[in-house]
Amino acid sequence: MANADFPRPHPLQFSGSRLVRGVLRLVGWTVHFDGLPARQGVLAVYPHTSNWDTVVLLAGKVAMGVPMVFLSKASLFRVPLLGRYLRWMGGMPVDRSSPASVTEQVTSAMAKAHEAGQYYWLTLTPEGTRSRTEGLRSGFYRIALEANVPLGLVRLDYARREITVVDFIRVSGDREADMARVAQALDGAKGLHHAQASPLRLLDGK
Repeated sequence: MANADFPRPHPLQFSGSRLVRGVLRLVGWTVHFDGLPARQGVLAVYPHTSNWDTVVLLAGKVAMGVPMVFLSKASLFRVPLLGRYLRWMGGMPVDRSSPASVTEQVTSAMAKAHEAGQYYWLTLTPEGTRSRTEGLRSGFYRIALEANVPLGLVRLDYARREITVVDFIRVSGDREADMARVAQALDGAKGLHHAQASPLRLLDGK
């Protein structure tokens, strides 16, 4: 699918781990990824229906070789060894009781990374929970818009056993038009518990 926002081939390429890609192939999984269009951005992964998603995605992260950042409960980072491991894998502690504060924290971190010429790709699941809701939380969208960075759309498909970075878009602020593009890219991806997948629309006020 041609994309005028970020045409391929993407300028930033990564080799990743051949070993982890081989292990994923042994268990039937394939990673489809052809680089990044910029040093900072947001990767929205859909759908999120199981704790196994984290295991698969962390393996995919290593296989792709992308320096991703992911958000996790601040309390987990206070657990010995676990906290150190989460930071090593790219974890960022946040207080999820204040979504607006999280958005400000992330956009500030992206701005600093941009000034320093560093990588900062935030990876998150827009549903914010494994259970079915009436739509997606808007944090991923607001961060991409406010930080003026690419929004990458990632399908986590258990039916095909594929992690696919489908596309990168530049969000415009027109939620309806932007979400139509998001839905076109992500619709049809089957989670491990597909009945728990949330519809591809933004929740009002979230």
